[in-house]
Amino acid sequence: MSDVDLVVAGAGGGLAGALRAAQLGARVLVVEANEHYLRGNNTSMSTAMIPGAGSRWQRAAGIEDSPEKFLGDIAAKTHGDFAEPVAEALAGMSAELVEWLGDHVGLPIELPTDFDYPGHSAQRVHSIPGRHGSRLLHHLADAVAQESLIDTLIPGRVAAARRTEEDLLVTVSYPDGREEEISTGALLLATNGYGANRELVTEHLPEIADAEYHGSEYSTGDALRIGADFGAAASYLDAYQGHAGLSAEARTLVTWTVVMHGGFVVTADGRRFGDESTGYSEYAAVLAGQPGASGWLIYDERIHSATMAFGDYVDVVNSGAVRHGESVAELADSIGVPVEALAAELVEASAVARGDESRDRFGRTRFEQPLSGPLYAVRILPALFHTQGGLVVDRHARVLDANSDPIPGLYASGGAAVGISGHGAAGYLAGNGLLPALGLAYLAATHSAAEFPRSER
Repeated sequence: MSDVDLVVAGAGGGLAGALRAAQLGARVLVVEANEHYLRGNNTSMSTAMIPGAGSRWQRAAGIEDSPEKFLGDIAAKTHGDFAEPVAEALAGMSAELVEWLGDHVGLPIELPTDFDYPGHSAQRVHSIPGRHGSRLLHHLADAVAQESLIDTLIPGRVAAARRTEEDLLVTVSYPDGREEEISTGALLLATNGYGANRELVTEHLPEIADAEYHGSEYSTGDALRIGADFGAAASYLDAYQGHAGLSAEARTLVTWTVVMHGGFVVTADGRRFGDESTGYSEYAAVLAGQPGASGWLIYDERIHSATMAFGDYVDVVNSGAVRHGESVAELADSIGVPVEALAAELVEASAVARGDESRDRFGRTRFEQPLSGPLYAVRILPALFHTQGGLVVDRHARVLDANSDPIPGLYASGGAAVGISGHGAAGYLAGNGLLPALGLAYLAATHSAAEFPRSER
């Protein structure tokens, strides 16, 4: 008889899998390498944005949406090249997921409707008050602590796994060098991707390899290594979520809603260099290609006030990283860019915002309103947030081998799995990092609880 029914490697989105498995009566062990995981993993660093197509919050707001519509958005953003079975499964259960997080886990789910994220044809990206991943992760961790069927080993790391005739033997290593083997019916690899592994990043993501990595130091590709020992297939390893809005001073992400409300980005010459509204992920590489690989995010008092709803932005403000000026000349002097160039950019953006022009010279068609004083600016850097490719999984989050056959007892979620963002950074939609992290963990737990006999309790 196995020691536990499910081992979850990673205490980020994997906690959703632990909670779901326990809800279904399974005994679960969560193994997490980072003792400071509540503030140091990619789930905690996120903006807690989770797509849910067809949720009750959407219905209450009169928003028409469906899994099919969401899947169409994924196909459009990735130009039709994505892990279709995984995307179909996640789009289909996304509303169920956010409702379960609210009803079973107790998250105070809300549906922001004050802005639109690039690529989403409906307002479907749910969050929680404060819109910060650390709050989401604390809710998950608190729920885990109250669940008698879940035990945790922190800090500990799933170093290896192997199959016996009856079950899986998982090797857990500890910081002092000790190791122990734990038998389990199933193993969920929820260890994120390989963003902290410079060798793998250089190999698979050369366009962003020189940018700052803004993610967990423990995301070193453990799942790829463990999966390889089982003969697992991997795919879309060139996929990643970038972010063009890392505050150079605060080293905190400036939410891209600043852009969606009408802000724009200039470099040291005071000039814009592209369509910022395409998305913060792909714009990271665009920013990385500019002189000095940095820029200034320009916006106004209206946008500043609206963005204070985000905990990350509050942190940026409190750090002193925000510059401001009552006029264009004052702001230009504050950030050291030519006033004539910055003024010309404001004129062009205002013309599009008023409808005097249908698009700007880069093809951007929407600036919510003309910017007006006082004006604000934050110096930003491009960043690699996390990788989006990984082990190939099916609609149940089962890891597949080179012949597309499921490997018994092995599951993967989040950055450890293949993801739904296609290739590169341009296929990423807001929330499509947390959705595979939470959603695939949920699907893995549901399947494993039905598939494998439970241990004695």
